[in-house]
Formats: sequence, structure tokens, C-alpha cells
Amino acid sequence: MTVDDVLAGLFPSGHQVKVSKDGLITGSAKRKAGGNFAVIGVANGEPLGGHGVLVLADEVLKAVASGGDTPILVLVDTQGQTMSRREEMLGLYEYLAHLAKCLLLASQEGHRTIGVEYGKAAAGAFLATALATDMLIGLPGAEPAVMDLPSVARVTKLPLDRLQELAKTTPVFAPGLDHLAQTGAVAAIWDPKKPLDEQLGAAIADASPEDKRDRLGAKRKGRLMAAKVAEQVVAAATGKHAAAT
Repeated sequence: MTVDDVLAGLFPSGHQVKVSKDGLITGSAKRKAGGNFAVIGVANGEPLGGHGVLVLADEVLKAVASGGDTPILVLVDTQGQTMSRREEMLGLYEYLAHLAKCLLLASQEGHRTIGVEYGKAAAGAFLATALATDMLIGLPGAEPAVMDLPSVARVTKLPLDRLQELAKTTPVFAPGLDHLAQTGAVAAIWDPKKPLDEQLGAAIADASPEDKRDRLGAKRKGRLMAAKVAEQVVAAATGKHAAAT
């Protein structure tokens, strides 16, 4: 699906969303069922660099500053962050962290944030956009990857064929839409044959600032220990707080 297809399906009554030459998505839209959205993201598989990060972060902060509880939709189709020495030397990782923190701030201030990945998404750009939202939705054909297996092979020094075998039985380790859904990182995979605007409405109703990914991963047998570890951490923190007071 193209960004135009996705926008038309999400907002059949029309929208005021623009896509720049370098793939930055900004604007607003109104659902047919009522309610406004702020819309940001990256389209056409373009990489996300420092300048683009600041543009998107500014849109998020404007939504927060305007008050209210306008949801923020993050559409994602990006090959990843800009891979250049200049961007790295300028601190691209800090820019990406800034965008993620802006989305977290928006969530804490009552703006539900929904990520919709309809194309590619990888590495830091994936973490700072789609994975930084309250709820990440995937559309069939999406290709999410925190790190692809050839890159994992270079980092871990393990043979690629060994990693490919591990990926078949360890979803937390493997790229791909189905694997990330099994781990709970992708909350749901929408059916493109059904109205996207109705599915968006259901997602907004179910979205929460509470991070449920560990429990989803445990339920789907993709992260068997995550929920248990999270419970232990919370219990330990609660116990220390009680002892201190």
C-alpha cells in the first residue's frame, strides 16, 4: 500500500496531510466518525535524518501545547535512519531519542499515539517512531526489523545460517511482521479488506499509556519471561518504596 492508499482508507472524508519530497508526513485529519488527528511520519521508504526528526518532533510538541487530547497518528515506511558519518557525528541518536521522548510526553499528557507501519521500518528510525507509540499496528506487507539478520551476524560474529535457524523458533530475535506481533511489539495486524477508519477507531478506544507489550508477548508465546520479569521489577520497586516510607 502507498501512503495515499493508507490515508484514503483511514480518512475517507478527506484530510490535510502533506508528504514532503524527502518523505516527511505532517498535517491533520478528521475521522468520518468524528474527532481530529494530528498526523506525522515517514513515507516512501525514505531515511530519517536529524532535520526530519526535528520536523516531526515539532509537530508532536505543537499537538501537546495546543492542549486537549487530540490523538497522534504515526505512519511509517522508512528504510531506517540516515546512514552517514555526518549524521552520526551530529548526534543523530540523540535526535531520535528526542522524538521518542516527545511521543512519550504526548502520551503522558493524554494524547493517544498510534503507530501504523505499512512499509519498511528498521533500526533507530523504527524505535523512535512506530515503537515509541502507545500502540503499533501493522498492515500486511509491512517489513519491521529492529535489526536485520545480516547486521546481527556482523555484530554477534555468529554465522548467518545459524541465525536464520534461531529465528525460526525465537520470535523475539527475528525480524518480520508476524514475529514482532508474536512478541507483542505489534499489537494488531489490520485486515485491509475491512474499513481502515473503523479499525483505527477501535485502536484508539483500546490504546493506553500503560505498556502492555510484555503481557501480549507472553500471551502469544513470543516473550515467555517478559511479563514475569516486569512483575518482579514492579514488586521490588513497590517494596523499596514502602520500606522507605
